[in-house]
Formats: sequence, structure tokens, C-alpha cells
Amino acid sequence: MTRVILPSLVVAALVAAGCASALHEPTPIDKLAPHKANGRSADELMRDADAAWARHGEPGKAAAAQDLYLDAAASDDKRVEAVLGAMRAMTYRIEHDKTVGDRGVLAEHEVELGQWCQRRAPTNGECDYRLAIALGQQARERTSTGKDAMGKMVDLLHRAIERAPQLESGGPHRVLAIVLVRAPSWPVGPGDPEAALEQAQAAAKAFPNTADNQLTLGEALAANDKRGEAHVAYRKAHELAEAAKRAGDPEADGWLKDAKAGIENTEGASASTP
Repeated sequence: MTRVILPSLVVAALVAAGCASALHEPTPIDKLAPHKANGRSADELMRDADAAWARHGEPGKAAAAQDLYLDAAASDDKRVEAVLGAMRAMTYRIEHDKTVGDRGVLAEHEVELGQWCQRRAPTNGECDYRLAIALGQQARERTSTGKDAMGKMVDLLHRAIERAPQLESGGPHRVLAIVLVRAPSWPVGPGDPEAALEQAQAAAKAFPNTADNQLTLGEALAANDKRGEAHVAYRKAHELAEAAKRAGDPEADGWLKDAKAGIENTEGASASTP
């Protein structure tokens, strides 16, 4: 899902759109929680939340997981994993849940949770990672925050790479690659195709059998005029996405769509690959 936080051609518009702050004093988690615990302890809420999230591809399950995680986070101010779980559910819902009324509001709440996550666990790399994703989604929905968000995302992702590079199959490397390959270059933005390729290669080297990583590698290779190698990466991404679809991964359809587009855009270039 991290590939869709900032679609191609959108980042430049975000950077130029305005200068509103991407962060503000966050709403207390207690006010974000739905308070449907019905007497359940934080442990029980986490158990039920994890069970709902395990089925998040089914209608209503991601929303149920989000609510349960929020209630767990509100009932125990030391529950970092509850905050992270709620953010993960929000990320998914913003991209895939058609019942979400205002994605901008949900993204703002996700950013607020990211700030609470950092306050609860200042050295937790997953807090940095998920806040970066949240800022990207907020910037897409609230374009005036785009310019401020880009710099913060890059800093957060570098920290996440230092603290938890293996997270979500190389997610910190992968998301940083996406930001760097799609953003405009200095002085307008942080874009850097060569640095993006280094990050994409790091993710793909660590987790070569992840469709998301191969898609990001293909995009970064193409941005560096390595279309033949990009074609190979996109074809591998397509194979991995097909396998993921057979396994029932709810992200697979999006990966297949991106892989097909990448293959078509680099068609005829594969012969130049060493």
C-alpha cells in the first residue's frame, strides 16, 4: 500500500501547493477512540483487534480493527502497538475502504496518532515509518501541507532506516525511494533519482520476493534511464503479484495494475538488459 501514498505527478503539485504546517498539537487519543470496549481490558481489545486485522481484506474488518486498537490505546497509555495498529488500519482504509467519508480527516487523525506514537516511544522506528506514510496521505488529501510534509517524510524515513530497516519487507527504504523518485529536485523539493535507486535497490536486495519492492525498483530504474532493467523488475513484480493474488492478499490487485503499466511502458527495452 505504500506505493499509493503519493501517486506519480502528484508530488510536484503538493510541493508547490502551499506552506501549511503538516503537524499540529495532536488530539488526545481518548477523543479519537470510539469507546466501545464494553468492559474489555487492553489485552482483550488487542486480541480482538489483531483478529479483525488478520481479516482486513473483508468488508468492515479494517474499520473494526481500527476502533479496537484505538480503544486499547486509550485504555493504556503505554500501548505503543495499539497506536501502530490503528495507524496501519487507517493507512489501509484511506486507500481501499469505500465507506470512508472524509479521507482527509482520517489522514489527519493518522498523523496525530503518529505524533502520539513518537511521544510514547521516541526511539521506535515503526513510529517514524508510519508517521511518514501518514504525512504522505495527509499531503495528498490536504495539498496545502505538501511542501512541509516532504521534508519531514524524508527525515522520518532516514530515521526509520537507521532503527528498523527490515520493517514491512524493507518498507523504510521502499517508501523513501518512492518519495525521492517522484518529488521535484532541489531547490523545489527533495527529489533525487539516483538516491531513489539506491534505496529501491536496498529494499529489493533485502526482500527480493516482495512485489512492492520490485515495483519500486522498476520505477527507480526507469527514472535513471535503465529501462531494460526496469522491464525485468516489472515482470518479476507481476509474477509476485499474481502469486500474492492466488494467496488472497488484498493488495495484489493494485500491484498487478502497476506491474502491467510498468511492463507496457518499458516494452521493447528488455533486450538492452545485461
